[in-house]
Amino acid sequence: MLSIKDLYVSYGGIKALRGINIDVPDGKIVTLIGANGAGKSTLLRTISGLVKAESGSIMMDGTELIGMPINKICAEGIALSPEGRRVFTDLTVEENLKIGAYLRNDKKEIEKDLKWVYELFPRLQERSWQFAGTLSGGEQQMLAVGRALMNRPKILMLDEPSLGLAPLIVQQIFDIIKEINKNGVTVLLIEQNANMALKTADIAYVIETGEIVLTGSGKEVMSNPQVMEAYLGKKK
Repeated sequence: MLSIKDLYVSYGGIKALRGINIDVPDGKIVTLIGANGAGKSTLLRTISGLVKAESGSIMMDGTELIGMPINKICAEGIALSPEGRRVFTDLTVEENLKIGAYLRNDKKEIEKDLKWVYELFPRLQERSWQFAGTLSGGEQQMLAVGRALMNRPKILMLDEPSLGLAPLIVQQIFDIIKEINKNGVTVLLIEQNANMALKTADIAYVIETGEIVLTGSGKEVMSNPQVMEAYLGKKK
């Protein structure tokens, strides 16, 4: 389990995260919703080691991640599919996927996982030797998720996987997130599409200006009047 306790992060004197407490139990889909600038991406980047924490604790199965090098955090079983996809545009689809397994030496298992990613995303297999920069936005998102899976993570962190995608592709991405979770991968999901995120999540957190203001099951948070009005465009 990933357990975040009393986490503070500052950028140039501005507190981006203020005493965050979040638990991500094994085998669950956990989502964090909030407005732009609320601190969602900062949290994922801090867990990944890309941003330094000011204070607090990030424990993964009893191991403290704060202060650990990024490659060691990856080796602990955490993978991030970043906002904006960040694929290597001048490399092929397959080369991008294999980069996701750069910490691994088990060639047979890597090939096995590559086959699984292609089963999840048949379109990537069809375009395996195509340069990533020539893919559509939806295909690049599939590639970013597939690349993260090649690390064989215990926890897959997804930062805005539906951003800028057509509704049909968004539905496909969320169906695949559920399928990944069924295969035993815990998911921590940051998503502006609150409706899809809350429908998918077992546990949901709402973050406002760096603080957790609400938590519960996806259904409970979805039925909260304030959430309905602020994030779902509905009034109860």
